[in-house]
Amino acid sequence: MPDTSPTSPVPEPFRVPDGDLEDLASALAKTMAEVRQHGVILDRLGSEPDPAANQQRDSASAAGAADANQADGPSSVFILALGGEAYAVELAALSDWVNYLFLPVYGREISTSRPWCAQWHEHPEAVARLHALWLAWQQFTDTEAGLSGPSAWHRDHLDQALVHLRAPDGPFAACTTSANRPNHRVLATPAPEQSGVAA
Repeated sequence: MPDTSPTSPVPEPFRVPDGDLEDLASALAKTMAEVRQHGVILDRLGSEPDPAANQQRDSASAAGAADANQADGPSSVFILALGGEAYAVELAALSDWVNYLFLPVYGREISTSRPWCAQWHEHPEAVARLHALWLAWQQFTDTEAGLSGPSAWHRDHLDQALVHLRAPDGPFAACTTSANRPNHRVLATPAPEQSGVAA
């Protein structure tokens, strides 16, 4: 039985050094994003047709069946090519990456020259650019990208994306330009040209 007398020393609770908290938060955010991405990949794999069924078809209909199978599965990993549940799952994973890694590290102060919108997920251009940036981040921060992968990601992907996302005339032009005055408005896009209608 342990000694619980008033004179016995009380064991010190385990504490994480303050300097390590940022590293832990970053590692946790990266792990959460990877887990969600793996879930998306597993969902995609689960929805693909059974390859054994394709082998049982005769050679005359094999080409047509392959085209049909390709049309059923996702034709792209890009978020704008997804729909319904697949889009929602991908947007949730992207939101984790944006909220827990991208914004804490690269979300500079909001100003008229660098607007931002807390409801960025309602801006299709912002979703498209952030998703492309996230896909590149996954590729260039992987160990297979080599030691210069993160540098290439910053130079070739992040810097260009920030220029367009945070531009005064970018997707957030009608949104927040001051952290003290939050604002959100999706700008109208040009109407598509309708064929057969006289101008």
